[in-house]
Amino acid sequence: MPLQTLTRFLVRRACAVAAASLLAAGLAAAHESDRGVLVLTSTNDPGSNQVLVYRMQTGAAPALSLVQTLPTGGRGGAGGNAGILQMKDDLGAVANYGSNSVSELVREGDFIRVGRQIRLAPGCVKPDSVALSGRQLFVAGATCLESHDWPSGILDGAVVHLSDASAAQVAIGETWGAVTFTSGSVQQVGLTSWGALSGSLAPVALPSAANDTPLGAAFWGDILGFTPAHSPDSFAIVDAQRKVYPIAGPTPPFPANAPCWVAKGPGSVWYTGNSPGQAISTFFTDGKGGVFYKSVPVPGVPTDLTVSKDGRWLAVIYSANDNGYVAVFAIDKYGDLTPEATSSPVGVPAFSGIAISEPAGARAGSDGGRGM
Repeated sequence: MPLQTLTRFLVRRACAVAAASLLAAGLAAAHESDRGVLVLTSTNDPGSNQVLVYRMQTGAAPALSLVQTLPTGGRGGAGGNAGILQMKDDLGAVANYGSNSVSELVREGDFIRVGRQIRLAPGCVKPDSVALSGRQLFVAGATCLESHDWPSGILDGAVVHLSDASAAQVAIGETWGAVTFTSGSVQQVGLTSWGALSGSLAPVALPSAANDTPLGAAFWGDILGFTPAHSPDSFAIVDAQRKVYPIAGPTPPFPANAPCWVAKGPGSVWYTGNSPGQAISTFFTDGKGGVFYKSVPVPGVPTDLTVSKDGRWLAVIYSANDNGYVAVFAIDKYGDLTPEATSSPVGVPAFSGIAISEPAGARAGSDGGRGM
């Protein structure tokens, strides 16, 4: 073949390969853009736990439509807990309190399926909180805190045996983790170089104005935010050196208000589920303190809540008139909330745990740490 002809042939072939690559990339991007935002919660049924999957529709007619009801293969029954259901990218986990197991959740397109069943370590029972961080699944329960390689589910790192059966939530930051106990304490958790539990557990000294019923927890990098819900200072942040900075909450304090559950929002904002106040109470902090901002009403008693990876949406579960509901709020650039959509009742009196699953291409926008 003459050199000129060969050159033209190679150029045409290179262009064809490039065009095919661009087409494939375009199809993949189109596939991701077609995937919707899903909101997941669990029924916490002590007889047969189920995960409910709602698809969020925005625009002129916003709605939350129930699209799947998935038996987890285990039993629920947890109470006084937070973070029993989590999603990270296309994988998630939900704890089965009454079955001493964790069910893997797998997103495929716009649908969720239940994957493998992960058993707890010997002697560990009643899991009521999970966290996904890096390549680790963390599980807190009545007797143990444990880490599992993720997504294989194989036990990894040390099993930390707990003497306090009131563990409420496990949360993981960049270099350390934490467990809250509703009996009145917070413990700092050590991590290995690969992110599993190292086995160390150290108490965080809580001030008297911020030590009553610690419950929800979340990380902003290596700063822990948690809610001593029944205290006058009903929100607090903790640094990696276990120094606590308490923050006064909405007034009057408990029993009129009690921020209990926590989600890290965009920038310096934190959102809390305020059950007796029937509101989402918002706080702003830096690394050494903060301030209560305001409460946004919820038409019922809110519990757990979460913020989407891109920082655009907040989802909360609440109960009203013996029915459980899921509500989604839009988050603006200042962190303020606007109601977007609410689910219809499905005959479940209350839900436990809430997670948002977005298209895989969604960008992180909430400035959270690994434990968000």
